[in-house]
Amino acid sequence: MGPTPSAAPRRLGKTDLSVGPIAYGCWRFAGSGVPTAREKIETALDLGMTLIDTADIYGCDDGLGVGASETLLGEVLGDAPELRRRMVLATKAGIVIGTPYDSSGAHLRQSCEDSLRRLRTDVLDLYQIHRPDWLAHPARVAETISELRQAGKIREFGVSNHTAAQFEALQAHLPFAIATHQPELSALVLDPLHDGVLDQCLRVGATPLAWSPLAGGRLGLPLDEVRSRPGGERLAAVIEVLDRLADVRGATRSAVALAFLLAHPAGIVPIVGSQRPERIRECAEATGVELTRSEWYDVVEASRGEPLP
Repeated sequence: MGPTPSAAPRRLGKTDLSVGPIAYGCWRFAGSGVPTAREKIETALDLGMTLIDTADIYGCDDGLGVGASETLLGEVLGDAPELRRRMVLATKAGIVIGTPYDSSGAHLRQSCEDSLRRLRTDVLDLYQIHRPDWLAHPARVAETISELRQAGKIREFGVSNHTAAQFEALQAHLPFAIATHQPELSALVLDPLHDGVLDQCLRVGATPLAWSPLAGGRLGLPLDEVRSRPGGERLAAVIEVLDRLADVRGATRSAVALAFLLAHPAGIVPIVGSQRPERIRECAEATGVELTRSEWYDVVEASRGEPLP
């Protein structure tokens, strides 16, 4: 039997960039030595996770400061330059501790230069606005991004945590298509199914990148622990469905949860962030799992907490 459709490479929007169906994210990447970090990156790349997604702010949640994740990834690339050629390198900017958002031209230009320096690369394959800045006019943001692209500092551009309307407002001022749309999306968080984000991706051909596709680890919790939590009924219901589907296939719960996202026609690329190579391998098994239409809707109904009409 050949590979499932879920295992096929996925094009980033209308660009010439193609990536594996699952991406590797570096939110919790900082804090280890270079050998450990390199093992995680090599494991991900060997498994076909060719989109490596980070952000200038990653590391702050762990008390390591701005740029910690990018700096460590840059050290890995300095230690093994050949890895750079195997990846599509993505980073994000626009969050400033204490502000909290800044998409002004001056800040984005400086952030891009800082990311290039920390990542030890000449160009960022995908540059993303991490969260929208309501004080930045989309025309000015588009002007800055266009300048960075024309200067060869970035190849393609995407947005993260933007509404469909914010995406449209920014796209209206850009002379090229926004490649990616990165919302929170998992079997537990289905907002993009209803708020227009996935519909927009289908309409304009942007690629959705799903952050927290395992609901921040909640989908990996033991069922007994979930049931004992206040208000844990919905999470328990989702886990029960995922476990039932996993048992039938001899697969892991995580693989089924990711396969649920891979099945959507928008070509969702889930971004997994496990810090253990064995867990990264487990996530990669999702590309070998296919759900029936009925099974897919079973997950949706469990997440909704009620039957579909």
